[in-house]
Amino acid sequence: MGSEKNTKVLGAFVDGGTSASLAPANSFLESGRQPFKSRAHQRVFVGNAEPPVVALVKQVLNPSVIVFSLLLCALAYAQPFTPPYIALALLAFIIASQVFGEVELIPLPRRHPLNFIGRGILLEWMLVIAILLLMAFAIKVSDLFSRKVLLTWFTVTPLVLVASHAVARRTMCWLVDNGSVVRTHLIVGANEVGCELARKLNEDPCFGTVKGFFDDRKLDRLASIKQNQLLGSLADIANYVRTHSINVIYISLPITAEPRILKLLDELRDTTASIYFVPDIFMFDLIQARFVDVNGIPVVAICETPFCGMNGVLKRTSDLAFAGAMILLLWPLMLAIAIGVKLSSPGPVFFRQRRYGLDGEEIVIYKFRTMTVCEDGGPIVQATKGDQRVTRFGGFLRRTSLDELPQILNVLQNKMSVVGPRPHAVAHNEQYRKLINGYMLRHKVRPGITGWAQVNGLRGETETIDKMKARVEYDLDYLRNWSLWLDIKIIARTALIVLRDRNAY
Repeated sequence: MGSEKNTKVLGAFVDGGTSASLAPANSFLESGRQPFKSRAHQRVFVGNAEPPVVALVKQVLNPSVIVFSLLLCALAYAQPFTPPYIALALLAFIIASQVFGEVELIPLPRRHPLNFIGRGILLEWMLVIAILLLMAFAIKVSDLFSRKVLLTWFTVTPLVLVASHAVARRTMCWLVDNGSVVRTHLIVGANEVGCELARKLNEDPCFGTVKGFFDDRKLDRLASIKQNQLLGSLADIANYVRTHSINVIYISLPITAEPRILKLLDELRDTTASIYFVPDIFMFDLIQARFVDVNGIPVVAICETPFCGMNGVLKRTSDLAFAGAMILLLWPLMLAIAIGVKLSSPGPVFFRQRRYGLDGEEIVIYKFRTMTVCEDGGPIVQATKGDQRVTRFGGFLRRTSLDELPQILNVLQNKMSVVGPRPHAVAHNEQYRKLINGYMLRHKVRPGITGWAQVNGLRGETETIDKMKARVEYDLDYLRNWSLWLDIKIIARTALIVLRDRNAY
């Protein structure tokens, strides 16, 4: 009988789709550090609670505008839209649909709204251009297209995208104001999760209007909501739904309230409202939390790599693009450094050391040798200021991070990424994994030449356990919030700070 009840509950819970987005708690709140806020924090789950037309606009607006912009540029120069242009349009649509995120239809900040959206659009468009150019040169088809058309397309598309976003927002606000897009919501359970859900729903007018909360507790026990927000107890819900034409009901009660939930679901069978269950999984330290489907069974990812599916393809493509460009630009410098290392002290040019890579598997990374020793086993002493083992030329390489350049080869081998948590020596890993909770989670992605911790002042020696904990916190924050824009931001900040940073010895 219990199993049958549980089946009924699960069936009703998943009837409406997945839950709306919630922001996970972050360990940085406890440590006093300020976490990076990215699109991943704003939307943990991608569900289908929106009207279909809204979901369609959010998904296809950017790639459709890009194709339309190409068509206009071709017409402006009286260029026939031949099969090569059609192929380019289709390819641009596919790539843009993967690179660009959903169009945000929420109200923009009052200060500098164009900067708010234009910066992300420009970077994402530059990535699309880079991918298209790499493919064009690789298959040698660049001569099939007019350079005037392409240069104009590259230039005007970001402006057209910004304008289309503004039009989409104004159109959505008009539809909401005129009642064309109206959805009304109730939240059952005025707890922390329910209040956060209400805040997120109210941020986006596409979702509709939250009418209020129902809860069996009295108002004096619900300090987080106001008098007019509490509409009644659970016994009053069914009648309220019928008389007020409620579209969606979110149940944020704990699963321990199963008898009350079952009774409520039976009463709601006489309504047409969609029902969502909002699981309180945010007590956990979430990393890439999302709903996934395993042959029809919905499961919740609590801790997952950000590089599943097309994100993995995007990450690898960007790694190859960055690493290839670095090799082409820096090979004369790397050759000069190799000669300098050989002349500065006896020993090999490269220092090879075992580190932990993806999924905790051992890899061998390459660096230009900066010391008179090549330690790779047993207890390893980190370099300190004035360390006698560091050669004079090696000190220069360490201060400027030029000793890390051979790791470009590790990126090409698919053992490392350009951006990711910095790999530590195996001996250090075995030491810190016993002292720092969640330390090994940083190995859910490939280690990087540079990382989020390093551009936030945590580069060089970690002589205390607190410094290593702070570094791990930033590494896990990177996993939670990964985006291509974040990678580009880290690379840009790395280029700016390596010449003046003095934390590496």
